[in-house]
Amino acid sequence: MGAAFLMATSAIGPGFLTQTTVFTWQLGAAFGFVVLISILLDIGAQLNIWRVLAITERRAQDLANDLLPGLGYLLTALVVLGGLAFNIGNIAGCGLGIQVITGMDTIYGALLSCGIALFVFWIKEMGYMLDQFTRWLGLLMVLLTIYIAVSSQPPLGEAIRQTVWPSVIDTKAIITLVGGTVGGYISFAGAHRLLDAGIVGAGQLKLVNKSAVSGIIITGIMRTVLFLATLGVVAKGITLDSSNPPASVFRIVAGMAGYRFFGVVMWSAAITSVVGAAYTSVSFLKTFHPLIRVYERWIISFFIIFSTIFFIFVGNPVQLLITAGALNGLILPVALAVILIAAAKKKLMGTYRYPVWMQVAGWCVVLIMGWLSVVTLIKWIK
Repeated sequence: MGAAFLMATSAIGPGFLTQTTVFTWQLGAAFGFVVLISILLDIGAQLNIWRVLAITERRAQDLANDLLPGLGYLLTALVVLGGLAFNIGNIAGCGLGIQVITGMDTIYGALLSCGIALFVFWIKEMGYMLDQFTRWLGLLMVLLTIYIAVSSQPPLGEAIRQTVWPSVIDTKAIITLVGGTVGGYISFAGAHRLLDAGIVGAGQLKLVNKSAVSGIIITGIMRTVLFLATLGVVAKGITLDSSNPPASVFRIVAGMAGYRFFGVVMWSAAITSVVGAAYTSVSFLKTFHPLIRVYERWIISFFIIFSTIFFIFVGNPVQLLITAGALNGLILPVALAVILIAAAKKKLMGTYRYPVWMQVAGWCVVLIMGWLSVVTLIKWIK
C-alpha cells in the first residue's frame, strides 16, 4: 500500500488538480469519458510495467539497457527531465498551498515545504517515513475533495450518460491525463519502491497486482470526485477564475472554508509529488554508478533544492504543468514498449511465462497512446 500511495500521490500533484479542473471546465460532463478511458489505459500500462519489473527484479533503466545498450540512458534522461519539470511545478504548488492556508508568501511557503521534503529523506527509517507520509496526506486530500464534490451537487445523471456516450472526445485531454497519471516517472514510482522493499519475483505477483491496481484506483477516485466537484460548479453557468481554476471551485462551493480546504489539498498534493518525483528520478540514476547509491540522499536533496531555487527565480510555471503532463504521455508508449519487449525475452523472464492477454492489453495501450501522441503533436504543430 505504501507503493500504491507513493505512485498515486506522485500523480496527484498541482498539475493533476489544474488539468482536471480546466478540462472539466472546457468539456463539461463529456470529461467523464476521458476519465474512464484514461483509467483503463492506466491499468493496462501500469500492470505490465510493475509485473515485468518485479519478475525480472530489474529497474526500468537496467532492463532497457539489457535490451539495447544505451536505451536505458535515454529512458533515464527522459524520465529525469520530466520529473524535474513536474517538480518545479510541485514546489510552486507547495508555496501556493501554504499561502492559502496561512497567508505566508509563496516563496517562504516553498522554502518551508522544501525543508519538510528534505526531512522525509533524511530521517533514519526513510522507507517507512516515505510510505506513511504519502499514505496519510493522500487520504486527507481525497476526503476533503469528496466533501466539496458532494456539496457542489453535480448533475450525476448527465455525468454518467456522457461517461458512456460523450458529446465530444478530446484526444489531447486523454493523452494529458494518462501522461499525468502513469507517464514519465510516475508509473515507475511504486514499482521501484517495491524493488527497494524486496517485493520481487513471480511468487509476489499477487501483491504486485494489488498494489498497482490500488494506485490507479486511488488516482481514479481523486480524479472523479474533483471532476464532479468542478462539474457541479460549471453546470450552473458559473465562470471559474482562470488564474487558479481549482481554488475557485473550492471557494465557490464552500466559501472561505472551502478555500482553506483547497490550500490543504494543494499542499498535500504538491508535497507528496515533490517526494515522489525526487525519489523516483534518482532511483533511475542510482544503478549506473555505486557512488550514486551511496550518496542517494544527497542527490535527492539536490534535486529538491534545485527545483525550489528554479521556482523562486522563474516563478509559477502554470503552462509547464500542462505541457509536462502531455510530454509524459508521449514518453509512455516508448517506456511501455520496452517493458513488453522485455516480457517476451526468456533470458530476462526466466521460467515465468508472461500471460499473452497481458501482452496484448499492453500493446493495445502502446498503439492507442502512440496514435494519440501523433494526433496531439499534429494539433500542436498546427
